[in-house]
Amino acid sequence: MSDAFTRLARHLDSLPAGFPATESGVEIRILKRLFSEEEAEIAAQLIMMPEPVEGIARRTGRDETRLADMLERMSRKGLIFRSTRDGRKYYMAAQFVVGIWEYHLNDLDENLIRDVNEYLPVLMEKQWVKQETKQLRVVPIAGSISAGISVMPYEAAEEIIARQSRIVVSPCICRREHEMLGKGCGKPMEVCLSFGSAAAFYEENGLGRAISIEEALAVLKTGLAAGLVLQPGNAQKPANICMCCGCCCQVLKNLKTLDSPAKAVHTNYFAVVASDKCVACESCVSACQMDAITVNDTATVNRNRCIGCGLCVPACPEAAVSLLQKDAAERYVPPRNVFETYMNMARQRGKI
Repeated sequence: MSDAFTRLARHLDSLPAGFPATESGVEIRILKRLFSEEEAEIAAQLIMMPEPVEGIARRTGRDETRLADMLERMSRKGLIFRSTRDGRKYYMAAQFVVGIWEYHLNDLDENLIRDVNEYLPVLMEKQWVKQETKQLRVVPIAGSISAGISVMPYEAAEEIIARQSRIVVSPCICRREHEMLGKGCGKPMEVCLSFGSAAAFYEENGLGRAISIEEALAVLKTGLAAGLVLQPGNAQKPANICMCCGCCCQVLKNLKTLDSPAKAVHTNYFAVVASDKCVACESCVSACQMDAITVNDTATVNRNRCIGCGLCVPACPEAAVSLLQKDAAERYVPPRNVFETYMNMARQRGKI
């Protein structure tokens, strides 16, 4: 019979975001670095719905008192997710990405980082790229949209932030792990935003600090000034906004290796260049995270590579670049909430 770590790996792969096996077995090595055997056994029995301790104990046949202690310690270690409602604690399975990996922001070591860096390209290739519904999407930066285009509230980071009642800002795990290996890019570190129950988990676990809407908007401005791509969770009411660079972000790094990154992301915009205004200064080339722009006599945008982030627009000193909205038939409407996102992902993977 397979051991606890193999069972856990199979269980994580049954969740919406997946955890595909590799020939090298690096995914098992990662789990052994993070979980004890007992923790792996318990995690493999949790589902993607929050349950009280007594419900989990009854369903799994475990002693409720011991299980309560284990679940709390596991959630504090970032192995599972914890939430509180009406004074009661609830626990649920955490996916590897986005989830367990990000929850280890504060206890990274070089061996874990190297194993995860070996594994994530496999996860991206086998799962993320092929998954119809992604975990993240791309929204344009403020001021990059051509005049006259109506932007939905869920497509504007400022609007997403303004609707939140609880916000936590955290360091970017991608830039932190690159920095630990001596490959840091120097871009702002504390720019990842989480909302609602995700924010509560991050704050309670010491992964970030609570901030106001005004402070969050200032963080957003810092990220945009540094040329970071805005990637909120793929829902109209997302649980997070990531601010990403193409040199460290595991999503963008792996997208960049594709021939057509635009086909592997949810985005409703693309960049265009007014050739009569372009002076071929290549400022837009430096700003682009997807190598989507080339310059000969004028700049040209490869639509198959453009992810519609809008960073090239303010980078152009001649105002020659703008974002246009895709045709109605091509536009993407994100799920209403995170629950619907994961239900869509699970359904498309044949898990429900």
